[in-house]
Amino acid sequence: MDKKYKVLVVDDATFMTKAISDLLESDPEIEVIGVARNGLEGLKKIKELHPDVITLDIDMPVMDGLQAIRHIMIEAPVPIVVLSSLFSDGSITFEALRLGVVDFVAKPSGAISSDIHVAKQQIVDRIKLATSVNFQNIRRVRVRRKNGADPSLSQSPGPLQSLAVIGTSLTGPNSFIRLMTRLEGGLPAAAVILLEISPKILPAFVEKFNEFATWKIAIAEDGKMLEQGVCYIQSNLLALTVEQADKHGEACFKIGGPTDSPLDTLFISAAAVFRERTVGVLLTGYGDDGSEGFAAIQKQGGKTVAQSVESCVYPNLTDSAIKRNRVNMVVEESRLAEAIASLIRKQS
Repeated sequence: MDKKYKVLVVDDATFMTKAISDLLESDPEIEVIGVARNGLEGLKKIKELHPDVITLDIDMPVMDGLQAIRHIMIEAPVPIVVLSSLFSDGSITFEALRLGVVDFVAKPSGAISSDIHVAKQQIVDRIKLATSVNFQNIRRVRVRRKNGADPSLSQSPGPLQSLAVIGTSLTGPNSFIRLMTRLEGGLPAAAVILLEISPKILPAFVEKFNEFATWKIAIAEDGKMLEQGVCYIQSNLLALTVEQADKHGEACFKIGGPTDSPLDTLFISAAAVFRERTVGVLLTGYGDDGSEGFAAIQKQGGKTVAQSVESCVYPNLTDSAIKRNRVNMVVEESRLAEAIASLIRKQS
């Protein structure tokens, strides 16, 4: 028999550990090798059992989930998939993703064991993907809370000259937090990113992110006009496009149903509106979405940037685009903010 994915389930509710264990072991490739009732017990069992990945609740006694993540990432590093009902708490969702969990999955309402099967495939998929991360590239993001209002955000926005469109998938929120806490404010551009993140989590995530980001962070909503100095976020579960709203060249968002290639859809639409004033960016992620969108940006005279394969948690997105010659610049994660700002300034 082929090697199975070994999972440790950490949750203080007995019925939930059983429900999660039964759900995971319904897949023949997954084996639950143990359960723990709190973060402290989970940390001990990680060291004893050496799981490939753990599922982790947040609201637990003795040592809660966030405390556990901090200890685990230092003392016994292992990929973590958070499974919690506390997705509406912005501090928790942001902090967990900042600290480097693979994903934060919203536990079904009420945490009813029968209801959790609605999310079965998503949870099983996350477990399998989590085992293939380039773990040495997972790091907590060091953030600094803003001291008062950013002067660049209080000024009346000037004309929108460029648009940075950013794509990623699983583990992308961590890289994106790092990017948007480093990208200088005051640039004559807007930015928009598609994240592999639950729409349920997005409002709380955006609210908390605004305490640290150099730009204003907002949700990309249907019909919303794009403004300079704002970074818009939407879930890649939806088709997001940029459209020309009027004859004066103002741009707005349109949101459609699910699509198999959300990054290509966004990038192609942005290139059609902003043409040579488009900067395309691919961060860490799996799959090959975004390459065709990069080709459209290049065709219109815009520039494309990819995070280097060596610095990615998942290299697939950027590797695919690089191999297809769709990338103008390959940049280490630590230099992405500088590279994007330079390209925007050149387009101004």
